[in-house]
Amino acid sequence: MAARERMKLTEAAVARLRPREREYTVWDTRAVGLGVRVRPTGGRSWVLLLDIGGRTKRVSLGPVGMKSLEEVRKECHACRANPEPETKTRAARPVPLFRDFVAGPWKKAHFDRYKPSGRRTVSWLVRRQFLPAFGSKPLDCISAAHVRRWFDRYSRTAPGGANRALDVLRQIMNFAAACGHIGTNPTGGIERNRRPPLTRFLSREEVARLHGVLDAQTRKGSRQQADIVRLLLLTGCRKGEITGLRWSEVHDGMLALADSKTGPRTVPLSSRARAILDRQPQTGSPFVFPSPLDPARPRGLDFRFWYRIRREAGIDDVRLHDLRHTMASHAVMNGVPVPVISRMLGHANVRMTLRYAHLADRDIEAAAERIGHAIQAIMGSRESSSDA
Repeated sequence: MAARERMKLTEAAVARLRPREREYTVWDTRAVGLGVRVRPTGGRSWVLLLDIGGRTKRVSLGPVGMKSLEEVRKECHACRANPEPETKTRAARPVPLFRDFVAGPWKKAHFDRYKPSGRRTVSWLVRRQFLPAFGSKPLDCISAAHVRRWFDRYSRTAPGGANRALDVLRQIMNFAAACGHIGTNPTGGIERNRRPPLTRFLSREEVARLHGVLDAQTRKGSRQQADIVRLLLLTGCRKGEITGLRWSEVHDGMLALADSKTGPRTVPLSSRARAILDRQPQTGSPFVFPSPLDPARPRGLDFRFWYRIRREAGIDDVRLHDLRHTMASHAVMNGVPVPVISRMLGHANVRMTLRYAHLADRDIEAAAERIGHAIQAIMGSRESSSDA
């Protein structure tokens, strides 16, 4: 894109601007010097070029979304009419504390746009991770060293959780930079923890052992917990989609999930999955698996239960999320097309599902071996007949 690309900036036109590999700016054709800066991370902010004493100065007018385009144009005209006082006022503006920033401008611009499930996760991260580490610090006093110490400490106990938290913190600090509170993002040089490649899924024998252990748990009075695990394996749903399942989302042999990770989606149910749902008692709670202490809340899965049954099944290295991988892997190995699996899992992009495609190779190799033996047997019988 040209360095001085121009267009008529409207609310809709600004919303359509997409991030690229490098930062770029689009300038308005109506208000001279007014532009929108788009960062590779997706952050967008208003900028204004001012001529002060014969030199050009770029001034930040704040992130897109904090004010309307009409308000930005008025601020643009005010800056042009009296550039020096405005510049001094901006320079003297105090930098907010991290806790005030996330509770105010960032909450309005970003947090309030999350889906309910995303809000729960991010609220926990803010409350339990960010505020204890950075809450009392001004934004411009949070250094890369501070972030590194926090990230390393969190990574020792939960590397995957630390990665998710780093992504959210990076977004917060990018927004702080767009607001003009900091010059550079202190999370910029920190790399996410490397995660092991996706290879773990349950074999047919392991699935059978797990099923046997779940049957035993059912006899011990843990039927609901066992049924949650069974549904995770049979549907390929995420844990929260099953533990938070509502009766209003179950109808016509389908799950019509209203709040999945990638938005509303429909999950078809096998006869065995339908049978599991049919045997759940309807007690007036909106949830299929209500909490025994408060029926107005979902029960959730007791991880101590999961750790116990996986140990008894001899699959100690299997995570709960691997049940989702198992469903997808066995679907591939049974010839289900990848686009169909992608829709069943609710993947936003079919490329995510292609991670499972290589798992069909072992079945293809086994089939080739069987075919080879069969042909060899035919060839051998013909050789015997010719010798006779």
